[in-house]
Amino acid sequence: MPLYLTEEQTMLHDTAKSFIAHSAPVSHMRGLRDSKNADGFSRDLWKQFAEMGFTGILIGEDEGGLGLGHVEVGVVLEEIGRNLSPSPFLATAVAAVEALKGSAHAARLFPGILGGDTIAALAIDERAKHGTGIAMKAERSGNGFKLSGTKQFVTHGHVADVLIVAARTAGSAHDKDGITLFAIDKGAAGLSAEAERLADSSLAARLTFDGVEVDADAVIGEIDHGGDPLGRLLRAGRVGASAELLGVGAGAMDMTVNYLKERKQFGVRIGSFQALQHRAAHLYSEMEVARAAVLKAQQLLDAGDAKADEAVSVAKAMTAMATTLAVQEGVQMHGGIGMTDEYDIGFYMKRGRVLAEMFGDANFHADQLARAAGY
Repeated sequence: MPLYLTEEQTMLHDTAKSFIAHSAPVSHMRGLRDSKNADGFSRDLWKQFAEMGFTGILIGEDEGGLGLGHVEVGVVLEEIGRNLSPSPFLATAVAAVEALKGSAHAARLFPGILGGDTIAALAIDERAKHGTGIAMKAERSGNGFKLSGTKQFVTHGHVADVLIVAARTAGSAHDKDGITLFAIDKGAAGLSAEAERLADSSLAARLTFDGVEVDADAVIGEIDHGGDPLGRLLRAGRVGASAELLGVGAGAMDMTVNYLKERKQFGVRIGSFQALQHRAAHLYSEMEVARAAVLKAQQLLDAGDAKADEAVSVAKAMTAMATTLAVQEGVQMHGGIGMTDEYDIGFYMKRGRVLAEMFGDANFHADQLARAAGY
């Protein structure tokens, strides 16, 4: 597979780049933060995403979507990252859509996602760090289930119309089997959400399930065998977060290179200093390697290749490390002003840090790759 975009994908890139840069630049994020927006994103902008067709990229044509793949989704996510645009796109139109494919919930929820009316949130993580263990209980109750436990780091979980919840219906916390995925509508009795503002000014919720009762229709896939839809959700979320990380790193790099061309010291532009040129060249090479890793993972996912899982872990680890380098170099090369709120470069560092943790950090995915290799 060639590691470059096709003509059609390039056209989508040009469209997304122009639209997002105009409609949701960094100043848009600043405005939401400064106004203490309770949602954490603009609902009007989400409707515009729908009008552009972005929310239907992964939804099949027979269901009203575009029927495209993860490469095309990544094109949009990279521009979201480049502009630090707060959006439910990754959780709703990417991860949730992949989890819901082929289930009875698709016919119910896809129209709302396509129209920009529905927000989905992913209630997967239960600890401070992303892991593979699911301990929250879903016990049989009548012809349904009763869910008890907590979830955290649930982006937009306090305003979501539907929650995709992973709970344990059999076995112990780290068993692969015995997990069931549920689609739970907002307002369910016994469900409470406490929103917290993260380092990058986005909002995530801590969810408490106090005997939340759902009927059997809430199940996504098969009872005790939710690993398949959960796996699709995680693969889509991880490669999507990688693409957004790539955009964050690229945006920080571009901002830094432009600053090197403009800032003068001792009467000359600092970009003429060889030491800074070497660092900028090193950063560029690291970002290009990460870009190739992301595109390869997207292509393998779209092809249904058996090696997609490993490629996704490589992409998530590589982009976390490359973007961390990009934002750290950016802040340092901006000097003292890099640490001030007036300059945007600091926001790239904060967003990069949050995305690096989402769906597993570089250490988590390095461990996954080692285990897959038999270590």
